[in-house]
Amino acid sequence: MHLGLYRIAFTTILKKEMRRFLRIWVQTVLPPMITTALYFVIFGKMIGSQLAPISGFSYMDYIVPGLIMMTVISNSYANVVSSFYGSKFQRYVEELLIAPIPLSLILLGFVAGGVARGLIVGAMVTVVATFFVDLHLHNLWVTLSVLFLTAVLFALGGFINAVYAKSFDDISIIPTFVLTPLTYLGGIFYSVKCCRHLAGYLPGQSYPLHDQHLPLRHDRCSDIDLTRPTQ
Repeated sequence: MHLGLYRIAFTTILKKEMRRFLRIWVQTVLPPMITTALYFVIFGKMIGSQLAPISGFSYMDYIVPGLIMMTVISNSYANVVSSFYGSKFQRYVEELLIAPIPLSLILLGFVAGGVARGLIVGAMVTVVATFFVDLHLHNLWVTLSVLFLTAVLFALGGFINAVYAKSFDDISIIPTFVLTPLTYLGGIFYSVKCCRHLAGYLPGQSYPLHDQHLPLRHDRCSDIDLTRPTQ
């Protein structure tokens, strides 16, 4: 098949995936924005206001990168796993499989759709964050690269989950019992130094999903010790 036709096939899948979640933006884009606002109000204002500034940063400033990354991870994963399993359940995936296009192109289209949702919702959450904190990007390209590569990684994870899922329960097990706990254990709301007593079981360099949001933080803020106030 001509490369031009490959491009048409890819853009068709991508547009279908984007229209799928943008058509129901009240369910896909708005809820993460509201949830993030609640995190800022509850953890940032109510709890964070009780904490002294840490290394010159407020607690609300500390949690912003983690909340943005958590949103990108969950949405890029959820979009692909629900979309591809839906295509299996409704059996229109068979039409894709018999089409004269490479399987890798189908994979690329679904993953691109998941990345698009993750980055769009992440951008909306970032806009919400600007109402609570002053955001300063120290390196735009590093920030965008980390967000993009993380979205690609978890979109691929969602695709793998959807391929092996045999019921709708199977596509909710990983996000509920794996992604969510590991995300919260990755130091979104605290420094991993707070968990020194787990060092023998989970070394600092091995904290799940810690390295995904760490590059988004300034180096002065990434290793803040929340176990004691800054002198």
